[in-house]
Amino acid sequence: MTDEKELDLYLEDDEWPFEYTDHDRLIARAIVVDEEGVFYFNRAIRDDDFGITELIETAGGGVEADEDLFTAVKRELMEELGADVEVLCKIGTVNDYYNLIHRHNINHYFLCKAKSFTAKHLTEHEIVDFHLATLKLSYDEALKEYERCSNTGLGRLIANREIPILKRAGEILADIN
Repeated sequence: MTDEKELDLYLEDDEWPFEYTDHDRLIARAIVVDEEGVFYFNRAIRDDDFGITELIETAGGGVEADEDLFTAVKRELMEELGADVEVLCKIGTVNDYYNLIHRHNINHYFLCKAKSFTAKHLTEHEIVDFHLATLKLSYDEALKEYERCSNTGLGRLIANREIPILKRAGEILADIN
């Protein structure tokens, strides 16, 4: 799709003091867009170790032991958005840290085009603890929503990780349209 190099970002957690990291989490995530240029994200309202917060975040999650990244991202998008997608390209990788829970995240981001939507398959944790809902936004609305939700420590960590990915996805889409 593009001749540009994939993003490769390393981000520190400036919100909570670093003590130690005791686990890595391999994650597959996606910027999802449809034929009309509408972007799909998750809205989460959380009350957990990070405090009470409302967030925007790309759909995605942990890669299971028997999965490759493509299988994981397609599964996660079906579960969280009910989206059957075509993976257009890999946008890049973001290594970031959640010092509060001693975790290193290895986020692999893909640009995906939605082919169709069906019922979501959310876990009880995603429904009860995160109140996960789908957001449909334009590119500019998504950037504003990340900004709006960055009023908490976790919101800032997510915005710092995902805004560069969203901007790169915008560049890729402009190149192929």
